[in-house]
Amino acid sequence: MTVPAQDLPARVRIHEVGARDGLQNEKAVVPTEVKAEFIHRLAASGLTTIEATSFVHPKWVPQLADAEDLFPRLADIDGAALPVLVPNERGLDRALALGARRIAVFGSATETFAARNLNRTVDESLAMFEPVVARAKADKVHVRGYLSMCFGDPWEGPVPVHQVVRVAKALMDLGCDELSLGDTIGVATPGHVQTLLSELNEEGVPTDTIGVHFHDTYGQALSNTLAALQHGVTTVDASAGGLGGCPYAKSATGNLATEDLVWMLQGLGIETGVDLDALTATSVWLAEQLGRPSPSRTVRALSVR
Repeated sequence: MTVPAQDLPARVRIHEVGARDGLQNEKAVVPTEVKAEFIHRLAASGLTTIEATSFVHPKWVPQLADAEDLFPRLADIDGAALPVLVPNERGLDRALALGARRIAVFGSATETFAARNLNRTVDESLAMFEPVVARAKADKVHVRGYLSMCFGDPWEGPVPVHQVVRVAKALMDLGCDELSLGDTIGVATPGHVQTLLSELNEEGVPTDTIGVHFHDTYGQALSNTLAALQHGVTTVDASAGGLGGCPYAKSATGNLATEDLVWMLQGLGIETGVDLDALTATSVWLAEQLGRPSPSRTVRALSVR
């Protein structure tokens, strides 16, 4: 039953991260042909932004070592953007050589995670991203800036809002087109979300350039998403079937499930363009490939109807 609420966006763009952020956390390497079929099915369900893979060195993320093989298999997909993650200029070279037109860089709001994930300080990682973003923008490539540990860090604890704002603004000042705020270990609550968004606005980062990326560790991902929507955010990251976590932060559990997000948005009368039944069938299919049930509550509920 659709019951709209006041002061919410009419439409939300879902930035689907299951094929990259989800599968990179799998213990076993998923075959390239399964990844390609997964992305094709996601596109057929109506998702218009599907993060396809990562051009990180295979030593660090072996689950995505097949990026060069996978990306050309997606050339026949129409109507969906296929951004890819690049860590540095070498990753950018690999992505551009295959025709990628949307990239993402991945930074940290905390020093400990920057050291563990990027082997650099926060400021050193920003310096590494500067030529990547500059070259991409010169080539008219869309750039997303991911910022992880925006609410809490497993080593440093709660992350001060002003610290997150400083790094977020620095990412945007490099020339990023959009910013994704990551609750990497899932500790955010709605008031914290709205406070961070307000502080970013005060420092000149407009709401229409911000996306949110919540993990559901404490069951807060949907409530945090609603808080962001109430603030005016219209881009929400989610992972089909609730896949994912973070290989460098062991307390990070699964992402917000795309099906759970779509169920809520449909109930609010917010357009997504996604066929929920087709998306659910895709996640059921992938769960079969992975040999375990989907953690998404909506997938489980709809698949037994």
